[in-house]
Amino acid sequence: MLEKLKAVEVRYEELAHLMADPKATQNYERVAEYAKERADLEDIVGTYREYKSAVEELKGATTLLADDTDPELRELAEGEVAGLEARLEELEDQLRHLLLPKDPRDARNVIIEIRAGAGGDEAGIFAADLVRMYTRYAERRGWKTELLSEHTTGVGGFKEVIFSIRGQGAFSRFKYESGVHRVQRVPTTESAGRIHTSTATVAVLPEVDEVEVHIDPKELEIETYGSSGPGGQHMQKNATAIRITHKPTGMVVACESERSQTQNRMRAMAVLRARLYEQEREKQDAEVAEARRSQVGSGERSEKIRTYNFPQNRVTDHRIGLTLHQLPSVLDGEIDPFIEELTAKEQAERLQALGEGG
Repeated sequence: MLEKLKAVEVRYEELAHLMADPKATQNYERVAEYAKERADLEDIVGTYREYKSAVEELKGATTLLADDTDPELRELAEGEVAGLEARLEELEDQLRHLLLPKDPRDARNVIIEIRAGAGGDEAGIFAADLVRMYTRYAERRGWKTELLSEHTTGVGGFKEVIFSIRGQGAFSRFKYESGVHRVQRVPTTESAGRIHTSTATVAVLPEVDEVEVHIDPKELEIETYGSSGPGGQHMQKNATAIRITHKPTGMVVACESERSQTQNRMRAMAVLRARLYEQEREKQDAEVAEARRSQVGSGERSEKIRTYNFPQNRVTDHRIGLTLHQLPSVLDGEIDPFIEELTAKEQAERLQALGEGG
């Protein structure tokens, strides 16, 4: 580990020299790349330097302890040694976490697709509850939510809804939400007061750039049709909605949330790129299935990840066994306790895998 840390510190200093080089300053893109790389290393280098400083202090305190015969001074030195040893353990743990390879998708914006599962109208209403939960969470973090596509049920629910959330690190927070969410409650239409179980499926995709996923225009079949706009004086008269079929995979994406055909096409292409990117990633992950099974929140869409039980006012995440008896606040977007625990568990498992591998 120490060899890796030395190499990181050398690279950190090298980047500072590269950024100060007059030749480099003429290329703004390159300077921006250097600055980003250096910023990414800052926490590691800062912690490593603190660690080295603590090592030197411990050497000094240990030497003092060995040489000093005064009982009071020895007692002070013993206390200092114990404190420094504990601090070094903390710093080593921090450094192990900081050296874990980062998920390159973590900083990206996300596209979230929610579909009603088993349970009829009640599943559609639950899908709408999840949309609100994620929207409220995004609002709390100052992130922007944008509707891309929706198919409503007519009773305040969604058969399917696709929306984007834009904000630094959005994927790092939402990536654990992929999977099957289950609700247990008495529907308003249930006269006998029986509890019904319904489900909705959530897929969280990182937004990708055009350069990352090349799509041949010849492989696309693009149709336009009249959008089911808000009606009345705003009734859509033109064919502004877009449906894109990717022939090689059979993927179909439709978007009608905007009044402009161009905007709908851009949004539909963004969803298509995200799906193709995720499909390729899943294919690669399948090749290392054993490693993938050890990951928390791998995104298996058939995996039941969380239950929202209204009669008991509880939400249980089955991956980590965490239950909160705060259902209204969770549905109001307070999902950080689950995200923090899932992040911690994933890091612990990755550290264990790293230890076994090395």
